[in-house]
Amino acid sequence: MRRRDFLKGLGLSILAAPAAGLGRDASEQKPNIILIMADDVSAKEFACYGSKEIKTPVLDELGRRGVRFKTCWCTPICSPTRAEIMTGRYGFRTGWFHNAWKPGRKDPGGVLAESHKVFPQLLKQAGYATAICGKWQLRGTPKQHGFDEACMWQKYEGFDGPVETEADGVLPGRVARYWHPAIVRNGKPVPTTDSDYGPDIFVDFLLDFVQRNRKGPFLAYYPMCLVHGSWDFQAKRRGHLPTPKVDADGKKIPGKVPGSLKGDVEYLDHLVGRIVKRLAELGLREKTVILFTSDNGTPLYGKSSVDQERGPRVPMIVNGPGIVKARGAVDALIDFSDILPTLCDLGGAKPPKDYAIDGHSFAPILRGDDRNQREWIFSYYADFRMLRDKRWLLDGKGRFWDCGNGRDEKGYKDVTGSKDPQVQAGRKRFAKILERLPAPTQAQRKYSKQSTYLKTSRTRAKSNRAKPVR
Repeated sequence: MRRRDFLKGLGLSILAAPAAGLGRDASEQKPNIILIMADDVSAKEFACYGSKEIKTPVLDELGRRGVRFKTCWCTPICSPTRAEIMTGRYGFRTGWFHNAWKPGRKDPGGVLAESHKVFPQLLKQAGYATAICGKWQLRGTPKQHGFDEACMWQKYEGFDGPVETEADGVLPGRVARYWHPAIVRNGKPVPTTDSDYGPDIFVDFLLDFVQRNRKGPFLAYYPMCLVHGSWDFQAKRRGHLPTPKVDADGKKIPGKVPGSLKGDVEYLDHLVGRIVKRLAELGLREKTVILFTSDNGTPLYGKSSVDQERGPRVPMIVNGPGIVKARGAVDALIDFSDILPTLCDLGGAKPPKDYAIDGHSFAPILRGDDRNQREWIFSYYADFRMLRDKRWLLDGKGRFWDCGNGRDEKGYKDVTGSKDPQVQAGRKRFAKILERLPAPTQAQRKYSKQSTYLKTSRTRAKSNRAKPVR
């Protein structure tokens, strides 16, 4: 099947329609919003970001007919990224710096919605029906955070499926998230068997929610389980599990594709295609903005890394015919603190004036307005800090890089010891910016659990302690 026919079958041909409603008139009717966040996958794993081996035709086309940000930063690890995307705030405000370095459930900020404003609450107040599916990894419940409905990977009493028993004992006892998964939908367990695949169930839920709320506006947040590795219960090892097999038309057929990162990313692309196709069938494509990103870089490459921008650089693709201008790849810098204000901008929600947000809305960029772009972006991991502008990059090891016009993590020049006036001026400017982005305080450090996980992470980053910018 030709690529054009394949995309047309998914309803992607509608992406070629002119974005007639890019002005203020379009904003009077609130768009539907679907925010998708993959788990543990770098930008480089997608064809539109340079992968030569992994095929992602759906996301490629969404980026080509929408906006694909070359440089989007999260944090290099799961929980802090999820806190930042929820609140629009950096770790020095939330205390979420690491999976094992965050407020306890009973500490201030432990349940984000109790101490901060979160985007589902704000959009719900603006008239949106809200739902979440997939992986939570935050304290408290989705309902506490403003979600009307939820379908989550979650352990429950009486689950009869596989439970992880990793030999190293780091994270034992996790229930299956892929085959024969443990899933709770709106407070009730979902019966599953070993032929049921968790990511399919999440998308089924999302599409059911969309259909029931098609009169809009609706917000669906899908923090995926894919492509995070899992415990292989048959091989007794950790890795990528097999994915369902699909034919050239995107229909599931008997059999499985052997487990691999490639297989996971390509099935992820298939799931996004299911969502796009159903939106087209319901006549909702021109009314819906789809955002796609990831929570951190790929393990053994970017996850937990503070080297250059391998850890925080992830994809960000935004598409919405009639709402988002077809611009393709753009150079504008964004980070995850920008997502909350962007969603509020798109949805007509207004955070309280006294609520400090670290991010900036990139909705104007989606509409074609490049004025007032961010001059820099920021990331953090435990007590390591990273900063970037369009040319310079300070990584968590304290190294200073001249990126030139590069945005693909390749060919950056280490100028840490350079006396060049331009380098020195860049470093001084970064030092001033970092004064406004403090490292964890002693009070925040008390949340640090000296667990095997945190010790391992810090050992991996041994000698990575950020040096002062001179």
